[in-house]
Amino acid sequence: MTQQPPAAVPQSPASTDGDVPQQPAFSQPRPAAAKPPLPDETRPPATSRLHRIALGEPIQAEIHDAVLREDAVLEFDHFSLWYGSKQALFDVSFPVARGKVTALIGPSGCGKSTLLRSINRMNDLIDSVRYEGDIRLNGESILGRQVDVIELRKRMGMVFQKPNPFPMSIFENVVYPLRIDGIRNRRLLKEVCEQSLRGAALWDEVKDRLHESGLGLSGGQQQRLCIARAIAGAPEVLLLDEPCSALDPIATAKIEDLINELRGEYSIVIVTHNMQQASRVSDYTALMYLGRLLEYGPTSDIFTRPHLPETNDYITGRFG
Repeated sequence: MTQQPPAAVPQSPASTDGDVPQQPAFSQPRPAAAKPPLPDETRPPATSRLHRIALGEPIQAEIHDAVLREDAVLEFDHFSLWYGSKQALFDVSFPVARGKVTALIGPSGCGKSTLLRSINRMNDLIDSVRYEGDIRLNGESILGRQVDVIELRKRMGMVFQKPNPFPMSIFENVVYPLRIDGIRNRRLLKEVCEQSLRGAALWDEVKDRLHESGLGLSGGQQQRLCIARAIAGAPEVLLLDEPCSALDPIATAKIEDLINELRGEYSIVIVTHNMQQASRVSDYTALMYLGRLLEYGPTSDIFTRPHLPETNDYITGRFG
């Protein structure tokens, strides 16, 4: 069975081999030499792309033309990543549309969360990590040594699988991004708190108990509190790593409604194992397999008329 990448733990950030040179305009993936391990489960037909990927053969991702016509807020360009000697991502290239919701789907261990955490360089917290290629935010590389990683992360709002409110009041949870920037103006903090809680569809539920602990909220409320905290810092991109996996159906529906409301104001990248959720909330969907991008296009096309039979097999549950 393909192993999951190790969880990110606070360690000394790994340095890259040097500044990442400016890459040419977005291009299709080039062959990669490294070979991912064969899965232990029943192997796909020898003629399929899945079998070729399992053997380490390079494939060209199927990227729909509609994606390439969008204004890109992010661009992965021949991006590969290793944890020590284990390669987790292989020559990934695709743009992320500005102001839209992009879903990353695929079997467990395919590299979805690793790719997501590369956007704000959280993988750097693992001292054995290294990477090649480039990721660009608004046309500028985020991987060079000259990049201030702390400032980069301020431009990215991150929400994890399990709600992680800080052990402080609801108010202080929301305004934390401003506090660490040295902002002390009480009026401004109150305005941002209310605006962010309204943006997270939580204001009406907590406006009379802002000074109570955020830990006293329900699981779904805690997750919306984390989203409020993420948008309080006015990020350019929101990164959601399976934000509903620990929630009940009612709380999940509220988070999905919130994602739809935030569409357009933010560029959102969401990792999800839930095919129905991806079809409901995303504009574009990228299917990954064993660390490689398989197909990427408008969600309606991916789910109803994919270009690849392998994509149809995954969507219909024939593998994964």
